[in-house]
Amino acid sequence: MIAPNRPISEINQQAIELLLKELGAVATLRFLNQYSSGAGDYVSERESLFRDLTLDQLITEVRQEGRD
Repeated sequence: MIAPNRPISEINQQAIELLLKELGAVATLRFLNQYSSGAGDYVSERESLFRDLTLDQLITEVRQEGRD
């Protein structure tokens, strides 16, 4: 059986309707929020945040955060 080629917007709409029916609104929103694209310029933010830190310093900070 060959499935018809449908527009992605139609597939998305059907998928959301199914999720809402099976999971409810809250669970559907939680599920969909996993796939948000985010905003901003990660590369620029990363460079400004970690400009003065060495890799060893970053590793130490991550390990300390895990202990807290």
